Amino acid sequence: MTDDVLFTVDGAIATITLNRPQKLNAVTPEMADAIVAAVEECNDSDTIRCVILTGAGERAFCAGSDIRELDTYETPWQFRNRPDYCDAFRALLKPTICAVNGYALGGGLETAMSCDIRIASDNAQFAAPEIKLGWIGGGGMAAHLMHSIGASNAALMLMTGDAIPADKALAWGLVSEIVPQAELLPRARAIADVIASRAPIAAETAKANLKAAVSMPVDKAIEYERDLQTICFATADAAEGRAAFKEKRAPVFRRR
Repeated sequence: MTDDVLFTVDGAIATITLNRPQKLNAVTPEMADAIVAAVEECNDSDTIRCVILTGAGERAFCAGSDIRELDTYETPWQFRNRPDYCDAFRALLKPTICAVNGYALGGGLETAMSCDIRIASDNAQFAAPEIKLGWIGGGGMAAHLMHSIGASNAALMLMTGDAIPADKALAWGLVSEIVPQAELLPRARAIADVIASRAPIAAETAKANLKAAVSMPVDKAIEYERDLQTICFATADAAEGRAAFKEKRAPVFRRR
């Protein structure tokens, strides 16, 4: 794994850090490969229950793909079929928290929106600036913005390319919380600790259920939710939860 992507595990929580602060954590093809590998490790682990994604340094979470690398693709088709780091994060089965410190631009914004929960430092800024260079985003930009902030706000960001500050991102629903920069990672860790304490199968099922809620008609999404609830209800963890409730104690979940 390249040093430009750091992967650490502390207990049940994994942290993926984009570690190229001198370039605003812009992602290279080598970094994309490392992200794919880190996601696969998280998905294969029975002990990792939550994943935090962040960027190194104080200036930026991620400025998207390194534009200087884009001309290395021999054809537009090769560019289109490259390993995509946004796809990798969407493939994570475990709950994900994005701690956005500073700029989240282009693919960095798409990456943040590919996570389940987003919290931001008070100096964070968000933008879809691709239009300023002659193209648009391709990592889920329009779809995620539409679902997150509505059609008019999405159009404003996509068609101007201008950034919005953290307080506007909060007001629009793009992030859940704003905290001082020094408190960003501790707050992300606190949320991750809570999620990791919950029944892991239920947490992963809740994530799958949220994806279905976005992509399915309402009646089918509710039907799917009921099926997922039934699957959870049949697990040993659910039996432990019911027993703990009756015995007035905290449940101990073991991913069963």
